[in-house]
Amino acid sequence: MQSPHGIIASAFRPSVMGRNGVVTSGHVLASQAGIQTMMAGGNAVDAAIATAAALGVVEPAGSGVGGDGFILIYWAETGQVAAVNATGPAPRAATRETYLKNGGIPMKGMRSVSVPGLVDGWLLAHERYGALKLEDVFAPAISLCEDGFPVSHRLANGLRGENARFAADAHTRAVFTNDGEPIAPGQLLANQNLGTSLRNIAKEGRETLYKGEIAEAIAEFSHAYDGLLTAEDLANYHAHWAEPIHVNYRGYDVYEMPPNSSGHILLQELNIVELFDLQMLGCNTAESVHLMVEAKKLAFADREKHTADPEWVDIPLQGMLSKAYAAEQSERIDLDKAAVDVPAGAPEAHEDTTCFCTADRAGNLVCVLQSIQSGFGSSLIAGDTGILLNNRMTYWHLEEGHPNCLMPGKRVRHTMNPVIVTKDGQPFLACGTPGADTQVQTNLQLVTHVLDFGMTPQEAVSAPRWRSLQNPMESTIPHVCSNNLQLESRFSSDTQKGLAERGHELQLVGDWGGPGSAQAILVHPESGALIGGADPRTDGYAVSF
Repeated sequence: MQSPHGIIASAFRPSVMGRNGVVTSGHVLASQAGIQTMMAGGNAVDAAIATAAALGVVEPAGSGVGGDGFILIYWAETGQVAAVNATGPAPRAATRETYLKNGGIPMKGMRSVSVPGLVDGWLLAHERYGALKLEDVFAPAISLCEDGFPVSHRLANGLRGENARFAADAHTRAVFTNDGEPIAPGQLLANQNLGTSLRNIAKEGRETLYKGEIAEAIAEFSHAYDGLLTAEDLANYHAHWAEPIHVNYRGYDVYEMPPNSSGHILLQELNIVELFDLQMLGCNTAESVHLMVEAKKLAFADREKHTADPEWVDIPLQGMLSKAYAAEQSERIDLDKAAVDVPAGAPEAHEDTTCFCTADRAGNLVCVLQSIQSGFGSSLIAGDTGILLNNRMTYWHLEEGHPNCLMPGKRVRHTMNPVIVTKDGQPFLACGTPGADTQVQTNLQLVTHVLDFGMTPQEAVSAPRWRSLQNPMESTIPHVCSNNLQLESRFSSDTQKGLAERGHELQLVGDWGGPGSAQAILVHPESGALIGGADPRTDGYAVSF
């Protein structure tokens, strides 16, 4: 397809268009759950919650009731962007000393579990914006739990990799294995107990999950499995509304979640990139990719020094997002050489995951990132609740003095960052991706593909993707960067050669081997038509009506 800027961009699939609603997510059945909800009279928020609940069933490696997340909403009636922080804190018994004494934070098991906050965020958004009853919103997910769904090849591969753990515990064995054997592609997976939990939440609200029957069951399971999560931790938790952060990029307002999200990194990257003529540098050329990678390094150095739970740490966010600071940072970029030593700047003080987007006829946009941290979280289902618990505790640092050092009741620093873009106060774009620290890098590529190079959503999510790897020792020497740069092999030979000449150590990962499962919805500025694209690298699909 020829874009308005003369860039040739190819898409593996066509963009999906609709007038009444579009849902893009990491699984076609979840996207259908959202569309089904809008067709029943729901709006984009109802559809988002329906999609969210369904993803926890059909994409259990990435998210679910036992996890946490962020919700970003553009509400057409007010013309405002609102944000929900649904990330849970560390349990009150989770001290740094406890973990150090036991060899650190385990990747799996009950001691890897933080307070699951996601559902309270769903309910908070639904309370303000929802049009349908919660029973109707949860109905598609409950049906998937009770009737079962065919396991995709991607999910089957994940289940096979985790089969030893799942087969060893009665609760996971009953759901995620076929009598102890891996579930094969095309076979059905059902989770009756999760369906019951969703029914109870729909009927009784947050109380059953955080103070009632489900809370008691989770706390009892935690105690039996030597966990630190208690009934008191659950009872004291509340998701909350947060003030989104944003910058203006070439006339578009780009909105992100504030800390404890790392969304500020994308905004810092855009502020720096805006000072250069991307169109002149070219799309996916060595020049433009090098610039973005170097901007990424600068923004990540600031995150490592400054970002954590803002209730515990003072973050110079206003300075980090200022145009003047971006100008200072841009002077540190050598357009001909990849940097290795990248200390944080001096701003003035003032996971597996899943992403999905929804849009409705009224112009409402929703972008959600939700996660149980790494694949299948803790790999534990909390007894008879059917709820797969997260392993979010693994994101903590244990070295004293680090802004993200573990403290009881503190929220960990998150990589999740949903994105909404407006133009002159009107909705324009919602996009995002899972992928831990690659999220803000992929989002930078998505936003610039659309805003600078005129790509459609499907072209943007299908374009060749790069990933700049973080230094594995970043916690002890955060200013020393790795120049390891992963590239899909679809990048041209000229781009590969130019990046190597600038000092990037290239690692080719195959035509479609790049990270993430990107989703995007664009609102046509003239007709209001909704245009969606879903990442072909995973099971994702865009659905419209």
